[in-house]
Amino acid sequence: MLDDNLAVDFGKIKYAADLAQGRRIVFDLCEKNASVEVSQLKKRFGVEELLSDKTKDNQFITSYLYYVGTLTHVEETNQGRLKLQIPNLVMKSLYIDRVQEMLFPAPGLRDEGKQSAEKVYRNGDLKPICTFLENHYFKTLSNRDYVWANELTVKMAFLTLLYDDILYIMDSELEMKRTDIDLTMIIRPDRRHLEIFDVLIEFKYIPLSDAKMTGEKAGNLTKEELEDLPCVKKKFADAKIQAQSYAQKLNQKYNNLKLRSFAVVSLGFDRLCWEEI
Repeated sequence: MLDDNLAVDFGKIKYAADLAQGRRIVFDLCEKNASVEVSQLKKRFGVEELLSDKTKDNQFITSYLYYVGTLTHVEETNQGRLKLQIPNLVMKSLYIDRVQEMLFPAPGLRDEGKQSAEKVYRNGDLKPICTFLENHYFKTLSNRDYVWANELTVKMAFLTLLYDDILYIMDSELEMKRTDIDLTMIIRPDRRHLEIFDVLIEFKYIPLSDAKMTGEKAGNLTKEELEDLPCVKKKFADAKIQAQSYAQKLNQKYNNLKLRSFAVVSLGFDRLCWEEI
């Protein structure tokens, strides 16, 4: 349960996310080191303007998030624009929570998704979360968000369900020796006695156009047919090489990891296939 201050902050983020342009801004800000740029910040917000039904533009939404303390100014770009970011991990967790509500509006569905996610780090089993996303998240995307979805969308769905900053040091695109790891969950030092795993997931995305098929055709493929597609085989091969390299670097950086590494390939926003490395 959120304390009063955090509940107020969550409400501010929810307000922005519920605006037509705000949904994408809030979603994108959850990426690691993501920022938003504006030429200038709006300085005043009247009650009438906040309550009006007029479409708010990016400057309004970004300025509002800054004004209420859920974004902070980090620097001025070489072009004179203002760069803003989420100020800290506590605030980022509120953004993640809002994105999870956006992706899975029904409370029961969110609970089911979180339960499937727990099987990843408790049992090393990726099948439940992949099945959940295929059956629920992808179907929602096809009706509502497909127009702005991209290869980061699948990773964000995993992140919102797996996010647990009590048990883990969560990092999307962990930078390590000039390489980026898509998603890592490193058990916090004070939680390392628990029977849970460190997790590394490498994601690959294949547009339906590259596979020369429709979403309906992709949905009708058997697991064997899906994994036998040349484009899927190639992405899996690339993901395995990268995951193995990243796992080696993680083991060099951290002591006593209980690491489970996975490769996930998404065919459009219709099918997922996965393999433990």
